[in-house]
Amino acid sequence: MPTEELFGGYNFLLEVSGITPDQKTIVGGFKTMSGMDSETEVIEFKQGNDKVVRKKPGRTTYANIVLERGFTASNDLWTWRKNIEDGIIDRRSGTITVLDQDLTTIVAQYNFYEGWPCKWYVPELDSDQSAMAIEKVEIAVEKIERVLK
Repeated sequence: MPTEELFGGYNFLLEVSGITPDQKTIVGGFKTMSGMDSETEVIEFKQGNDKVVRKKPGRTTYANIVLERGFTASNDLWTWRKNIEDGIIDRRSGTITVLDQDLTTIVAQYNFYEGWPCKWYVPELDSDQSAMAIEKVEIAVEKIERVLK
C-alpha cells in the first residue's frame, strides 16, 4: 500500500479582500501563521433518572489567526488595523492557501469571514542583535471553513 503524501507547512499565501484597490490580493510573505482553531462547547445533560451523563454539541467558536512577517515599509495591514483603532468597523474576508512544493499546486484552502485585526505587535528592536525585525498581527474571525474540492 502506498504511503500517503505529506505536505510541508511553509508554503502558504494570505489573501484579504479590500487590502489593495483591486479588492483582493496576496498580502506579503509571512513567516508563520497560527491559530486557525475551532472549538465546540460540550453541553452535558441527564434525562430523567438516567445514570449516564449525555453530551451534545453547543456553540462553536474560532480562535484568532496570528500572522508574523518580516517588517517592511508596506502599511497595508497597519491601515486596516488603524481603521479599527479609529472606531471604523472594517470586517473583511480572506483565504489562506497551502501550496505544494512546486508553489503552484493548491493543497488546501481555508476561508475566514468577518475578520478584523484585534492586536498589532510592533517589532522588537535591539541594537545588540542582528536578527530580522518581525511584526505580528492578530485577526479576530467569526468563522473559518475549509474549501473542499
